Amino acid sequence: MTIHPPALGRYYEDFVPGDVYQHPLGRTISEADCTWFTLLTCNTNQNHFNAHLARQNPVSGGRILVNSGFTIALILGLSVIDMSQNAVANLGMDEVRLTHPVYVGDTLYAESLCTGTRPSGSRPGYGIVSMTTRGLNQDGEDVLSWRRSVLLPGRDSGAEQGYFPQAKSGPLA
Repeated sequence: MTIHPPALGRYYEDFVPGDVYQHPLGRTISEADCTWFTLLTCNTNQNHFNAHLARQNPVSGGRILVNSGFTIALILGLSVIDMSQNAVANLGMDEVRLTHPVYVGDTLYAESLCTGTRPSGSRPGYGIVSMTTRGLNQDGEDVLSWRRSVLLPGRDSGAEQGYFPQAKSGPLA
């Protein structure tokens, strides 16, 4: 019997500049997602939760617009599994561009391009990975993009490893 330890995400040395990561999950946005996020963040723009008012919006064609903060958070979340699951710190996010409206009922996907890697100058065994990430809707239209950098441990650092507890009752049989 082989026991495989829990593993998820990549380490610093796993990234190669120029590689593209198509993140495996898509997510359809519900009206509840949009309303809850908008109200939880105290955003009072009714185009995110008032269908009657939204019908008068010439940009949305009468549809409820998804809160852009939710769109950013969702695309970031979709990218984590490949790009920053093991990150110990987000270092920056630049050039955020909202390029197409997102509506309730849209399904979003994300992909990232590794644009650079370099060893950390202050943390031996760690490295900085730079990337460009974009979100796509179900029709393949770009809805947003940004540049981001994260601090990732190297595989030999031991960080983000060995956290699964040893069962006191022994292995499963």
